Amino acid sequence: MRCLHAALALGFAAAGMAQQQPGAVLVVAANSRDYLFGAGGALARMIDEGRPVYALIVGNEEKDSSGLPPAQTRLANNEEGERAARALGIKETLILGHKSGEFGQLSTSELRNQVMAVLRLWKPEIMFFPDWYIHYLDDQDTYWTGRMAEEAPYGGGSYFLQEMTYIGFTGYAAREYYFYSPYRPYRPREGGEGRATLKAVDIGAAMDRKLRAIAELKTSSRRYAIETKQRLDAAGRAGASLADLNDASVEALSRAFAEELASSVGARHGLAYAEEFNHLGQGGGIPPHILEKARRRAPPE
Repeated sequence: MRCLHAALALGFAAAGMAQQQPGAVLVVAANSRDYLFGAGGALARMIDEGRPVYALIVGNEEKDSSGLPPAQTRLANNEEGERAARALGIKETLILGHKSGEFGQLSTSELRNQVMAVLRLWKPEIMFFPDWYIHYLDDQDTYWTGRMAEEAPYGGGSYFLQEMTYIGFTGYAAREYYFYSPYRPYRPREGGEGRATLKAVDIGAAMDRKLRAIAELKTSSRRYAIETKQRLDAAGRAGASLADLNDASVEALSRAFAEELASSVGARHGLAYAEEFNHLGQGGGIPPHILEKARRRAPPE
């Protein structure tokens, strides 16, 4: 199950080839940091096009803090994630609340069905999710989120969730898919499935808004800053910028990382700031192996 051709065909049929208004967008992520760093600028651009953007967060983020117990960590990260989404312009955020760091214990059918249900509810034309095909992915939550999100459009037909079809939530699949790598540029020939192609998105005009959204993630950013300082100290490279960990220095570190990531990606494409994705969209028509045997048919008399 490594291609979305059937789901794409269903998506085109369901959405129609022409629309009066730009279609909706769904971004699926293990946590808020993933999608904001990996796709925040592209999502902001789509919001500016008039598209409603929805966020589906799979994890409860109860472990992403320093010095806070799990319950307080969850509440802080969930509240900050929703504020970040509003700062970006996201219309609605749904948090499934699965225990972060433990997605491998979930039923894959359960997680896939939950994404299917949201597809049927919000009917996105475009879908973003983590690229679980990238090399050396060490975050299993991100892996399972991407894998189940990619498989969910297969449920756009009548094979799954018959109970939802019965109550009126009929099958649905998106028309375009963006695989994103949250925290680093793509490596050559890496990621994406089947005929996905690497696509760069210029986020120069959206960079400030992306950074404002990331700045709301204070709890997870503080943990990142503390761990970064510990690694630098252990390597004998302690920096003056992290000598005093306060709100300003924590925010500056996250901002610097987001800017360096976007500028590094942009430099590869001749842009100041960019994000890149493995993109899967409308197919290229009849496959070449069929066209080579084709013969022109005479018009009927």
